[in-house]
Amino acid sequence: MSGIWLAVVGGLIFFLGYRYYSKFIAEKIYRLDPNYVTPAHQYKDGVDFVPTNKFVLWGHHFTSVAGAAPIVGPAIAVYWGWLPAVLWVLLGTVFVAGVHDFGTLVLSVRNKGQSIGTLASKLIGQKAKVLFLFIILLLVLMVNAVFAWVIANLFISFPASVLSVFIQIPLAVWIGYSVYKKQGNMLLPSIVALAVMYLAAIVASYVPALQIDLVRYFGGEGASTLFGLNATSMAFFVWIVVLMVYVYIASTLPVWKLLQPRDYINSHQLIVGLGLLYLGLLFTNPEITAPVTNASADTSWFPLLFITIACGAISGFHGLVSSGTSSKQLNKETDARFVGYLGSVGEGALALVAIIAVVTFFPTAGEFSATYSGFTAASGAGLGVFIQGAGQLASGLGIPASVAATIVSVIVVSFAATTLDSSVRLMRYIIAELGTEYKVTPLTKTHVATTVAVVSSAALTLIPQGPKGFGSGGYLLWPLFGTSNQLLAGISLLLVSIWLKRQGRNYLPTIIPMVFLMFMTLWAMIDQVVTEWAPWNEGSDWMLFTFGAIILVFTFWILITAFSAIAGNRDDSIEKSA
Repeated sequence: MSGIWLAVVGGLIFFLGYRYYSKFIAEKIYRLDPNYVTPAHQYKDGVDFVPTNKFVLWGHHFTSVAGAAPIVGPAIAVYWGWLPAVLWVLLGTVFVAGVHDFGTLVLSVRNKGQSIGTLASKLIGQKAKVLFLFIILLLVLMVNAVFAWVIANLFISFPASVLSVFIQIPLAVWIGYSVYKKQGNMLLPSIVALAVMYLAAIVASYVPALQIDLVRYFGGEGASTLFGLNATSMAFFVWIVVLMVYVYIASTLPVWKLLQPRDYINSHQLIVGLGLLYLGLLFTNPEITAPVTNASADTSWFPLLFITIACGAISGFHGLVSSGTSSKQLNKETDARFVGYLGSVGEGALALVAIIAVVTFFPTAGEFSATYSGFTAASGAGLGVFIQGAGQLASGLGIPASVAATIVSVIVVSFAATTLDSSVRLMRYIIAELGTEYKVTPLTKTHVATTVAVVSSAALTLIPQGPKGFGSGGYLLWPLFGTSNQLLAGISLLLVSIWLKRQGRNYLPTIIPMVFLMFMTLWAMIDQVVTEWAPWNEGSDWMLFTFGAIILVFTFWILITAFSAIAGNRDDSIEKSA
């Protein structure tokens, strides 16, 4: 079977979902009001609350939620066969992710741009808010660790991409200044910036002197450096320090100075990247060599598929971005459909092409099976196979394989860095909220909260544990990231459902996917915590068990409180306008 057919069917389903289903949700369920004064106007401060053009905001929103997750998850999940992965990406995007991202954005806009954690206190009570904030705090901490780990390893594996990624920072600052201080247009400068980035990537692919290869600088593979670390570990440590310094600065700057223009550039990267891959698919017309379903898999896809593919089908982190940053920049409430739902469609398209790149990469089914010999092997190979497979698709357009791989890695790192920046900013908000809640005044200060976020994220990323050795914290937390992320999405859908019920509206489009998602995720998480990570099992993992058990207890507590709130009709300050 040709990989083109997957792209055609997927594209058609995404188009119909946005054209018809999102319109139904916007007009009949969320009832968007073009005259509603959004928080971006009501609380405009030039730092976090900034009215923003919907195309620019879509770029920020999409690249903040995308990161590497819609690539990593699908690239691993094809282990069970391409059909289950494709179905979950398509149906999850249209009926679950789009509704979730769109809904959390509207709910926040209708309530002063408040975060989903704060809204939990209004909808289901103060205790639930604190528990929810702690779950969110653990999730963004894991996001920071996982994505910092991914970026550092990609810098080590593809040193030709480093120059291009760092060139983007001053270019984005220049664009931000030009647009917001001189009232210029962002489109042309961002296209120029993208051209400069890709030119740097192409040149660096051929000129070793422009490749920032820290492993080589520290003596090459196997060389011993400071503190007994080998060259690779030392390079990893340095990149983590550099990344944390960067996100500290980036997450405290006003959004117009770096976040918005950089994300707008990255939205063009999405268009260019997807264009290259889908056009490459058209010209190469590769055959799918992966199995439709994998009958010999050592683990069942049910329910693990639904937590392995989070971003690209449904992700709780999206609700944090929708209510944490995007809601504070929405110019008109009617823009929420374009930003929220279409942002999910963009991520679904990325997840779909990631699946296609992997399942068409191998010349034979035997070679696919050899690489994806087990779920553990698939987890380790997924991202690397995607980059090689994507490079193979792009090479169908005449792009040299080394250049294509560099450009793909630049795109992946750019998205991951955007997510890391937004995640640290969100973590700062949450720490400040908890500081206010418990009257710990220093934590309410921007730089104190940011320092706590950055230092804790770096410490978790650098944990020397398990077979991966030094710097394996981010890698080790990936199994927990999927389950906690989906639990957060389920709780967010539950909050939107409670809001809709109190508005007297049809809440079936949100409550049905919520029940499905919570059932699958709780099943998977209980199985992992009790039968895999618990200390009484062989091969136990104390870190995963501790984090998992805490999140599981908090989740059940919140669910009990929430369903009690649904059954009742308590008066609160939640927005009730129609």
